[in-house]
Amino acid sequence: MVVDEMKSKVKLNKHTVDFPTSTDFPGNYPGESRRARFCAKSYSKNIQFAIVNEEDRMLEFDVLRIDAALANALRRVLIAEVPTVAIEKVHMYNNTSIVQDEILAHRLGLLPLDVDPSALVDRGDKSDTRPASKDTIVFELQIKCRRNPSAKKDETDPKKMYLNSCVYSSDLKWVPVDDEQKAAFATRPPPAVIFPDILVAKMRPGHEIDLKCLCFRGIGRDHAKFSPVATATYRLMPEITLTREVTGKQAKRLKGLFPPGVISVEKGEDGVRRAAVADARLDTCSRQVLEDEELSSAVELTRVRDHFLFTVESASALKPHQLVLSALQVLEMKCDEILQFMDSN
Repeated sequence: MVVDEMKSKVKLNKHTVDFPTSTDFPGNYPGESRRARFCAKSYSKNIQFAIVNEEDRMLEFDVLRIDAALANALRRVLIAEVPTVAIEKVHMYNNTSIVQDEILAHRLGLLPLDVDPSALVDRGDKSDTRPASKDTIVFELQIKCRRNPSAKKDETDPKKMYLNSCVYSSDLKWVPVDDEQKAAFATRPPPAVIFPDILVAKMRPGHEIDLKCLCFRGIGRDHAKFSPVATATYRLMPEITLTREVTGKQAKRLKGLFPPGVISVEKGEDGVRRAAVADARLDTCSRQVLEDEELSSAVELTRVRDHFLFTVESASALKPHQLVLSALQVLEMKCDEILQFMDSN
C-alpha cells in the first residue's frame, strides 16, 4: 500500500512532506521486489498535454504522466535555450542625461524586442560591430529635451513643462541595415520594442541622447536579456480529500482555511450545510488547515506526482504556445545528439 501511494502521490503533513523524491528512471520505486523494464515508446504514448487557459502573453497548460526530471528540463529549456533577439551593442555618440552611459546601455539591453528570431541567424563574432542584414537589427535613439513654449507659467508638471522629459522605449526607431533587410521585413511587422511605454531615462532642458543599438540573436544561457519568458513555472496538481463529513459552522471555517474557490459549502436536501471540494487546482498548499486542531483530521492533502501545472508568460516576439513548441524542439534535438554520441562510441 505504501509503494502504491508513493507511485502516485506526494503527501503533505503539518511540518513534513512524505515521498517527495523522484526515481532514477520512470517505473521503478523503492520497496518493489523487482525492477520494471523501462520502455521509452510506451512511456511517451502515455504523456498528455492539455491547455487550460491561453491569452496573448500567458499560457497555462497541464502535462500528465511524466516525471519531474522531464518537467524541469522543459522549464529550463524555456528559460535558457529558446533563442530571441536583444540589444547587444550600444554605440553612444552623445549622452548628457543624468543616466551614466553603462547604466543606459544596460537598461536598453533589457528591453524586450518584437523581432522574430527566425528572421536572423546567429552572429559568429559578436565583437565585430559592423552590422549585417542577416544577423543584425539596428535601432537608433535621437532625442533632446527642451522647454515647452506653450506651457503655462504656473505649470509644475515636468511632462507639461518640457518636451521629451521622459524617454520611452517607443522612442527607439528601427533603421534597416540595407535594402535587403528592408525588403525582408516588408511582409512582416517591422522590428520594435514590445512594450512602448517602458521608461528608459528622464531628461531636463539641455539634455540629449544620441545612440545606435545593435541587436543580435542569442539564448538566455548566455545572458538573461535573451530569455524569452518572464516566468516559466510548474507545480504539482493539488488533491484534497475530505476523510469525514464536515457540516455547519465547521464547514464555514474549513472554507476559510483554503484560498477562495477551493472549498464550497452547499445545503443538502435535509437542510444541512456540508463542505465539499470545489476546485483543488486553486489550492496553494499552504497547509493552514493542518494547524486547526478540529479540522486537521478531516482533510488529507496530497499532490499528484505525475500531473504538472505549467504557467508560461512570454516576454518575446513569440506567443507562449510557440515558445513551448520551440522548447520541445530543442529537447528533441538534444536527445538526438545524445543518441548520435552513443552510437558513435
